[in-house]
Amino acid sequence: MTALAAPLVPGTIALFIPSPSQGVWHLGSVPIRAYALCIVAGIFAGYWLGRRRWVARGGDPDVIGDIVMWAVPFGLVGSRIYHVITDYELYFGSGRHPLDALKIWHGGLGIWGGVAFGALGAWLACRRHKVSFLATADVLAPGVVLAQAIGRWGNYFNQELFGRPSTSPWALKIDLAHRPEGFTQYATFHPTFLYECLWNLGVMALVLFADRRFKLGHGRALALYAAGYTAGRAWIESLRIDTVNHVFGLRLNVWVSILVFVAAVAFFVISARRWPGREPIKAAEEPKPEDEAKVAESDESKSDERAADAGTADEAEAGEDEVESQAVEVEATVDEVTAGEVSPGTSEKVSEAKADEHTG
Repeated sequence: MTALAAPLVPGTIALFIPSPSQGVWHLGSVPIRAYALCIVAGIFAGYWLGRRRWVARGGDPDVIGDIVMWAVPFGLVGSRIYHVITDYELYFGSGRHPLDALKIWHGGLGIWGGVAFGALGAWLACRRHKVSFLATADVLAPGVVLAQAIGRWGNYFNQELFGRPSTSPWALKIDLAHRPEGFTQYATFHPTFLYECLWNLGVMALVLFADRRFKLGHGRALALYAAGYTAGRAWIESLRIDTVNHVFGLRLNVWVSILVFVAAVAFFVISARRWPGREPIKAAEEPKPEDEAKVAESDESKSDERAADAGTADEAEAGEDEVESQAVEVEATVDEVTAGEVSPGTSEKVSEAKADEHTG
């Protein structure tokens, strides 16, 4: 991407960033759209970063892959739904074609719907794998904003969502066919896609640094990402000139940015006070009923074994007592013999007692 000298309006010369000559290539009858490639590249880059962070936290790489597989389609659907709802006049009404709402390749993805629905998909996957959703969100937050930074280049190839006219050296030249009504006399505009890309990379670096330095947990990395992103999105959004709905004089997305920023900051503060530190990714699993039954059965078996051992010991002790009793009787009889007080038949009893003693 180079800056060239070219006429802006009659009688003026300016440096600018040229727009791409095309955003679609064809392999036979199959269209390859740059917008889609940027989205896909962003998703893979975000997944790569999130996976590295997940493994570093001791997580199973297969689990994070499954979570992302749930979050991505939910996010794409949600981002399109948000765009269609907030810009419904582009698809419904006189002269409009509602089926155009399904043509996602023409552009039109709302980040707010994408994050909200993507979080829903991730939450469902976290429940399946019994991992902490907030810990997962903290791990993925830098990857999400990295994906946004790369995905914004799709707007560049589509020549859309640019800002007000500008004569700055980094202004973006827009072809006449893509200039909105009322601005056809201008050739160069603020490259808001580039502003947001650079801002998002800065937010990613901020979250990575803060997380490494302060060990952010319980959703604070996610909140920092949300606050950082919306702070930049508010002023970048105010530069854009594409047709959108306004509320009290401000673009709708500016209001959304303000509300999300306030909510993110509040959540960050509350989380830091109530849940300091960082939680583990995988929560301790509660024992299942069948596991509890196995433990009880094992304890009962051990108890029976101890009872059996105790019974054996008692029998052995009783046998020893009987032997000792017989020994005492033998000794008493011997003493009688020695003293000459043996009655008739006593010798036989002594012999029998001695035999019993040896046998015992």
